[in-house]
Amino acid sequence: MEFNDLIRTRISVRNYDPDRPVPKETLERILEAGRLAPSAVNYQPWKFVVVSSPAMLEKVRACYGRDWFKEAPHVLIVIGFMDQAWVRNFDGHKSIETDMAIAMTHMILAAENEGVSTCWIENYNPAMLREALNLNVNQVIFGITPLGFPKEGYVKNLKKTRKPIKEIIEII
Repeated sequence: MEFNDLIRTRISVRNYDPDRPVPKETLERILEAGRLAPSAVNYQPWKFVVVSSPAMLEKVRACYGRDWFKEAPHVLIVIGFMDQAWVRNFDGHKSIETDMAIAMTHMILAAENEGVSTCWIENYNPAMLREALNLNVNQVIFGITPLGFPKEGYVKNLKKTRKPIKEIIEII
């Protein structure tokens, strides 16, 4: 798909077919997009976890109680390593959130290109998810998304409400 068309037609999906897992090769291509994402000073302070096993899915799904989330056959979790992120000398700002957002965006767009649906989620219980994944204090979860195919008959609503370009762009 042409890139601008992909961006225009990508939407967050909340309707997954639990009986149709994403093929391993497709998951690998999605993860490769995250691996190739740029990061400050190329530090790559991340780890990407795809949860597919029923036991781990049950633990992960408990951190976000929506029924539609429980139907997705996989959940992608983006984890950053705080001690591996680049730090700006002027003010101590760490690049970790920017790095993670770039990687997550790359994987979400790669998923869309593969016909796999996603929905970037931030409203999860971080303590519960940290415990389920047995993370140490240096590891921070930056986002999760289900990965899966929509149920048969699902129709994308492509109506996106966006601010007019003149309202958000300034060329000086």
